[in-house]
Amino acid sequence: MDKDELKQKLTEEEFYVTQEKGTEKPFHNIYWDNKDDGLYMCKVCSAPLFDASRKYDSGTGWPSFDDAIPGSVKYHEDTDHGMSRVEVICANCGAHLGHVFDDGPSDTTGKRFCTNSASLSFKKKE
Repeated sequence: MDKDELKQKLTEEEFYVTQEKGTEKPFHNIYWDNKDDGLYMCKVCSAPLFDASRKYDSGTGWPSFDDAIPGSVKYHEDTDHGMSRVEVICANCGAHLGHVFDDGPSDTTGKRFCTNSASLSFKKKE
């Protein structure tokens, strides 16, 4: 989809987050405290990204996962705002999802995929 089509499909916040590398407010987003079993998918292209079994409460106010579905995301160095971080994008369409950090649960992967709810849709397991 081109940018005009995406602006029609997505809310203003979803467009800002996924296309302009924005960040939504912590604790004021739809999935930060979702505990349902299911699958998190890319808001732009519906590609599966995260299984709900990999989600945990990081205390940050954003959905956090210790791993992504293999092959579902790509990584880019992000030096915006004077920081050195690793950006996470959808491997299928390139939508910005958030960032990954090495301060996740030590009993699993040690990773924290800090993800914007605005970049996700959720399909509850039946």
